[in-house]
This record gives sequence, structure tokens and C-alpha cells, in this order.
Amino acid sequence: MSEEKNSEEIPIHVISDDEENNFELNTKNSQKLSTDELENLLALEQQKVFDYEEKIKHVLADYQNLNRKTQSDIAKGVNSKIDEFMLEFLKIYDDFVRAKEIFSQSKIDTAGLNSILKNMDSLLAKYNVTPIDALGEIFDPNLHEAISIITDPELDENTITKEIRKGYISHERVIRPTLVEITKKDEMKYG
Repeated sequence: MSEEKNSEEIPIHVISDDEENNFELNTKNSQKLSTDELENLLALEQQKVFDYEEKIKHVLADYQNLNRKTQSDIAKGVNSKIDEFMLEFLKIYDDFVRAKEIFSQSKIDTAGLNSILKNMDSLLAKYNVTPIDALGEIFDPNLHEAISIITDPELDENTITKEIRKGYISHERVIRPTLVEITKKDEMKYG
């Protein structure tokens, strides 16, 4: 049968005669040092401790910075891949929307397409991909890409009158700008 160790036991270290003699010798040598020498030794040791603490603080700060940068790089990489996939997915989504519009105009039942589009909308929402609402807004080059200009003295300059292709934002970044038609007050006159 093996002996079980009792966790309440206190380990005892027996000091040999040699260790005891060395301890006494070191104690006697330290007693021979003057107070000034001891203070100098203490100051040196305190400086070493301070230097090591500073080094540890710098290493810890470097580690924390590296950790933050690594996490940021990983998040950017993942978001970049999701954005690439979503751009390809949005092409398919646009095709489904166009098909639904054509079938609706032809009085064909679109219940199946509506169901698919609803699932696609859920997927976009799950990955924080939201459409950019542009119609009636003022042109913003960060969100929109103007591909057509019309003259309309009734509307403010650079008002978006038509969405040609829907734009989308993912994680507060534009992954696809909205293609729009904007207004100008009047035609430029050349003279």
C-alpha cells in the first residue's frame, strides 16, 4: 500500500554542518561591513530592482501592443474575406431582385422568390451588411458614385434622383457604393 502525503505536514529542511558554517561566515562578513557600505549595497540592489521593473513594464507594454495589433489584423483579415464574399453574393442578390421585378410586371407569382429574398436579407443582416439609402439624399462621394447627371431647377444641387444600383455598408465600411443619378440646377453655358 502506498503512503499518502498529508497536505497539512510542514516540510522540514535539515541544515548540514557545512551550510551552518557558511551561514555563520556570511553573517560575520556582513557584520564587518559598515553602515555606509550596507546602504550603498542596498541602493545598488534597489536600482537593479527598479531597472528590472522598468524592463518588465516595457516588455508588457510591447506585448499588449502586439496583442492588440494582432487582434486588429485578424479582424481586418476576416472582415476583408467576408466583404469579398458579400460582394459576390450581392451580384446574385441583385439578379434575384431583378427577376422578381420582371416576374411581378408579367403577373407571375413571385412567392418563391420572395421567400428566397427574405432568406438572403436575413443572411445580409446576420453579417451586418446594410443597404445605403440614397434616393432623395444629397450626393456623398463616400457612399455614392454618380454615373448620370440631370438638370432640375426644382431640386437642390446634387440631389439623388435615381438609384441605378444599390450600395451596401459592412461593419461601418462601404463595400459597394450606390450608383446614382444626381441633379444640377442648370446647364453650364459656354460663351
